[in-house]
This record gives sequence, structure tokens and C-alpha cells, in this order.
Amino acid sequence: MPQIAIIVEFETLPGQQAAFEAIIREHARRTVSDEPGCLRFDVLHLVDESGARVPNKLLVNELYADRAAVVAHRASERMPKVGAALAPLVASRRLIEAEVDA
Repeated sequence: MPQIAIIVEFETLPGQQAAFEAIIREHARRTVSDEPGCLRFDVLHLVDESGARVPNKLLVNELYADRAAVVAHRASERMPKVGAALAPLVASRRLIEAEVDA
């Protein structure tokens, strides 16, 4: 079975990036430690061509062992709480899911 990559681009509301980042970094830490199928969960800052950080834009880059690990992640009891905490901080969200060829 192929590994599954999930990339999510978030745009935070003005003034909410720090609060968003604190929540998503804790979620990332707990996902990696509590979910054996999560191989990686990085929080990334977008940068422009000059290398300057783009305000209010962050990415998460997750890697799961297989589809079952993604299903388990989405079913985690933590997900509704994290979603509810992030919702008032986010202007937009774009999710990309892909299979990783070995």
C-alpha cells in the first residue's frame, strides 16, 4: 500500500497567525507521538522569492504509512477539538491529498 501525503495550505485571519501556529504545532506534536501511522507532520512558513515570510500563510505537510493511518487520524477524538479551535482563526484552507510512490 502506498504512503499518503497530506498538504494543507492555510491563510490565517490578520493578527491570528501566532494563535493558529501554537494550536497546529501542538496538534502536530501529538499526532506524531500518539498515532503510530503518522510518519511526519511539519508546519511550514511560506516565503516569497526573496525569502521573506508571507504573512498569514502556513502549510502543514503530513505523511502517513497508508490509507488506514489517514482514516485513524481523521477519526481521532482530538480532530473535532482542533478543528473547532482553528476555525475562528482561518480565512481559507486548501487540502491536497496524494499517494506517494515508493
